[in-house]
Amino acid sequence: QVHLVESGGGLVQAGGSLRLSCAASGATFGVDVMGWFRQAPGKERDFVASNNWNNSLTIYSSSVKGRFTISRDNAKNTLYLKMNSLKPDDTAVYYCAARIGMVATPDAHEYEYWGQGTLVTVSS
Repeated sequence: QVHLVESGGGLVQAGGSLRLSCAASGATFGVDVMGWFRQAPGKERDFVASNNWNNSLTIYSSSVKGRFTISRDNAKNTLYLKMNSLKPDDTAVYYCAARIGMVATPDAHEYEYWGQGTLVTVSS
């Protein structure tokens, strides 16, 4: 079992920045792919970004590409999401996810493990 805990959410003004963290623990060996998803109020969960274990393959949703950066520190078993130029539309609960597989994917169904989420609120 893999346990994921997100942190770093909060309230920020439009144009500001935040960095989210996701600490992984438990049976992390074999977890090659990790990603971020988000769910805005009244909407479905959407893909944000994903990468594989050595950051060699990274994918982003079109809505965040160029503004968000996903990275990971394997020594610390921690995934990050640096978010710049935040917009009110970025307001959502952000979830960290992990999968036993080698290919980064935007399909939420491919991820076996999920964190509880951290709320990001962007004010206009």
